[in-house]
Amino acid sequence: MNFETPYYLIDESKLLNNLEKIAYVRERSGAKSLLALKCFASWCVFDLMKQYMDGTTSSSLFEAKLGHEKFGKETHAYSVAFSDKELEELKKFSDKFIFNSISQLKTFYDKVKHKKVGLRVNPNFSYSHFDLADPARKGSKLGVTSLEAVKEVSEMITGAMFHYNCENDDYENFSFLLDRLGHDYGFLLEKLEWVSLGGGFYFTKENYPIEKFALKLKEFSEQYKIQVYLEPGEAAITNSASLVVKVLDIIQNNAELAIVDSSVEAHMLDLLIYKISAKMKNSSSGKYAYTIAGKSCLAGDIFGTFCFDAPLSVGTILQFEDAAGYTMVKKNWFNGLQMPSIVVKKLNGTVEIAKKFNYDDFKNNLS
Repeated sequence: MNFETPYYLIDESKLLNNLEKIAYVRERSGAKSLLALKCFASWCVFDLMKQYMDGTTSSSLFEAKLGHEKFGKETHAYSVAFSDKELEELKKFSDKFIFNSISQLKTFYDKVKHKKVGLRVNPNFSYSHFDLADPARKGSKLGVTSLEAVKEVSEMITGAMFHYNCENDDYENFSFLLDRLGHDYGFLLEKLEWVSLGGGFYFTKENYPIEKFALKLKEFSEQYKIQVYLEPGEAAITNSASLVVKVLDIIQNNAELAIVDSSVEAHMLDLLIYKISAKMKNSSSGKYAYTIAGKSCLAGDIFGTFCFDAPLSVGTILQFEDAAGYTMVKKNWFNGLQMPSIVVKKLNGTVEIAKKFNYDDFKNNLS
């Protein structure tokens, strides 16, 4: 592939591997899956994804609108706080409204009561490796924590969202927390038509007990006679894309540093936020170690340190793996760096550029 770097490379065959698992879970459990657009919104592959998923879920007006226009099927609208203007627009096409607080539910209820209305409930327990992303962290803004308050408005809603997981790849923990959810909120679930368990379930991971996962969901759904929704983000697109970069310079400063034509700050921001290293394709336990650095002026713009079997040189092409989730949706114009193109490798093996960015995109981002 002779494309100008940097570029994101989405591989539909790898994406399909996740989508088939998602479809299997629906077939075995009855649970519907909605793509979480906050994680991945590259609509160049939506035609493939919508064959295996039931719609989209959003965190804003723009996400919901994109899901409606480019994905179709069900469009769920959630926001930490809706404005009057946003709600008026969302009313035109959203199938379900999920409010984050009782005050917002009461404020907007009369305007959307002809739709399916839900409430986000914070169950005061969660699974997360990072406090920053923990939906039930102390003082969390996400969802209603009071059981009594939920009971008081239960007649106003047809569904609820409990998003309490973040990259949970532990089936036993998933099962335990789902039982706990039923124990604490069975009174509510028995009255509802639908429930969203949110995202954060890493059920597409290699060797995850997906059959047990599906049967547990089915058991939960049948017990409460309720339609279950999942909102996979990372689970839908994990390991399906890479960020392809080129080495521009090699320098020494207490270590060998390879400067590439990309940036963590601008193109893989989540790595910087969570202080984790990128995953490198074709690195090894070789004797040639390099710290791979982005070309921005930020001193800490570092992808990580990797070992190679042979020395790197100017012009070497490198690939950072697992670069789909929370990358393209967060990319930015920091330092005015060249924005990576979006390239798709189709199921039939052909490779094409879906989107290329230029100076006008940078200029028009501001005024």
